[in-house]
Amino acid sequence: MDTIFALATAQGRAGVAIVRISGEHAFVAASRLTNDLPKNRGVRRLVDRDGVHLDDALVLIFQDGQSFTGEPVVELHLHGSIAVVGAVLRVLGDDGDLRPAEAGEFTRRALENGKLDLAQVEGLADLIDAETEVQRRQALRVLDGALGDLAGEWRAKLLRAAALIEATIDFADEDVPVDVRPEVMTLLNEVRVGLAHEVEGVAVAERLRHGFEIAIVGPPNAGKSTLLNRLAGRDAAITSEIAGTTRDIIEVRMDLDGIPVTILDTAGLRESTDIVETLGIEKAVMRAERADLRVFLKMGDEQPILSIEKDDIVLIAKSDVFVAGGVSGKTGAGVDALVYQMTTLLRARVATVGVAMRERHRLAMLRSIDFIDVAYSSLEMGDFMEDLVAEEMRSATRAIDSLLGRVDVEDILGEIFSSFCIGK
Repeated sequence: MDTIFALATAQGRAGVAIVRISGEHAFVAASRLTNDLPKNRGVRRLVDRDGVHLDDALVLIFQDGQSFTGEPVVELHLHGSIAVVGAVLRVLGDDGDLRPAEAGEFTRRALENGKLDLAQVEGLADLIDAETEVQRRQALRVLDGALGDLAGEWRAKLLRAAALIEATIDFADEDVPVDVRPEVMTLLNEVRVGLAHEVEGVAVAERLRHGFEIAIVGPPNAGKSTLLNRLAGRDAAITSEIAGTTRDIIEVRMDLDGIPVTILDTAGLRESTDIVETLGIEKAVMRAERADLRVFLKMGDEQPILSIEKDDIVLIAKSDVFVAGGVSGKTGAGVDALVYQMTTLLRARVATVGVAMRERHRLAMLRSIDFIDVAYSSLEMGDFMEDLVAEEMRSATRAIDSLLGRVDVEDILGEIFSSFCIGK
């Protein structure tokens, strides 16, 4: 592999900037910047080829197999000046043994060198993108290898089950006193239950990664925009006594006790002859139907246009003094209770999340379940061909292996690593 380099910290002025060099020629390239390369770490004077002083930097040395990428790595901890970083990168760029890293290339090398599996790579991407505490904790679980540990358990059980079936093939001409079917079926059922549990949690996990949507819906002039502004703590939406002021979806990103949410202020739901307002109402209905949670503001005895789902919250609108089931964005009455209720409902959903976080994971696990079901059905019937059942188990194992990037994932690697920054 080429030896690569890149700025591993954010662009712009900072206290410290880190330039990372990884690959076979990392130590040689760093030696050209300083004649006294430390054994492990040390502060060194960096110079260009003409001996011009570039900076005084902390130089860290990672031996082959001990770095993030698994390769020899040198990190230069520079003063975070734009000019200093630019000068060092120019010198490295002129070194014929090096080339600039591509997006995600350091992490890809970690995958290829066995330092991370593919699920951990995805966990790292989620950790970098994490905006809330719950997102951070979930991403760390995956980065720490929780999905890999689960996959390892499933894989071991499937291999055991296949080995038992194949033993009956190997000793077909002998009197095998033990019927292996009960143990094999137990193993298959244990794996299937675990897979099914993770599959069920993926939909919520996806929402956790991107944020849950909460739609505020109700008739015109019910105080939806005022409530949004109260929740956001700023004037995110225009408010007016004139009905139909909100005609488009207004979105506010929020953190509800560590859970990422987007609050949607929608157009008032009513019959209208105004073409623009009608379009806004249609859009409001569409987004509200897709939302994870809806807060209905009710005026009087009128019934909501949309049907009320199980977890939807229905409140009395413009309740400027606190009453049970009322809320007011103007005075704040009932807002704390509303926030608590929304948080409680979403926390109950987050509790169902396992460690599988992506649609790719869900599809791989569903493929494995399909193979397991075929094998289990054959065993149940009693009249089966051992080699075909064993092959179904091997196919189920391969589907699980794809979770960790061991097979059949080359076509998605480009998409995954394109989401990383250059220095990662």
